[in-house]
Amino acid sequence: MNKTLLLPAVLVVALAGCASWWGDKQGAVATLSPTQGSTTSGIVKFEQRGSSVLVAGEVRGLPGSGENGFHIHEKGDCSSPDGSSAGGHWNPTRQPHGMIGSSPHHTGDLASLKPDANGVAHFSFLVENATIGGGGPNDILGKGVVVHRDRDDFTSQPAGNSGPRLACGPILRT
Repeated sequence: MNKTLLLPAVLVVALAGCASWWGDKQGAVATLSPTQGSTTSGIVKFEQRGSSVLVAGEVRGLPGSGENGFHIHEKGDCSSPDGSSAGGHWNPTRQPHGMIGSSPHHTGDLASLKPDANGVAHFSFLVENATIGGGGPNDILGKGVVVHRDRDDFTSQPAGNSGPRLACGPILRT
């Protein structure tokens, strides 16, 4: 076979395989925009993994002084200047606030962001008992992702005392 025809044929087969793999995944994304007076922004991607959701992404413009609270909030409405229109932490199971990976905690409690010296945080973790779509109580679509200024203490109720909201973004299906 002519080499000029072989490369396009290989690419077509490879891309077809990728399309069917991605086509089977439930996905969503939240584009984080800064609240008034903030420069924090980012992208958060969500992928269904069985009964859990993989959360991965990058946030920029964080204060480089420690950790930042990071949560799924009740509403995907980020229209208010301070992000308060996103409501409180998403808590479909009515659990006390706590740390992801320990019991009990809100389904909306996410791992803290840990920015580098340049104010950039990369992250990837699983949220158990969450879905992308379906409309049930554990469906993340239409909720909001919020980045807070301060470290989450994982103890104070109902929200971890993590301070003002630096960025907010609605969770939308991809």
